[in-house]
Amino acid sequence: MYSLERTTDFVEWFNEQSDKTQSLIIARFSRIQLAGHFGVVKPVGDGVYELKWKSGLRVYFGYLAKTNILVLIGGNKNGQNQDIKKAKKILG
Repeated sequence: MYSLERTTDFVEWFNEQSDKTQSLIIARFSRIQLAGHFGVVKPVGDGVYELKWKSGLRVYFGYLAKTNILVLIGGNKNGQNQDIKKAKKILG
């Protein structure tokens, strides 16, 4: 249903995460790709959206086309403001 492309920034961040965190993200991406189910998502401005987890985990993305998503960066609630600024710059 959706195709996801990942930025180098996201891949580098993702590779530093624990196996558990990686599994959570992969499962969420699978649900988006196969069923179009995003879960908890919030627009943060300038075409950037935030996937949210209760643990504080965040992944930011933007739409390249109706069903083509660019995964920008990941982070957590504590660094949210800085991460949003960076995501907007990447999508720019």
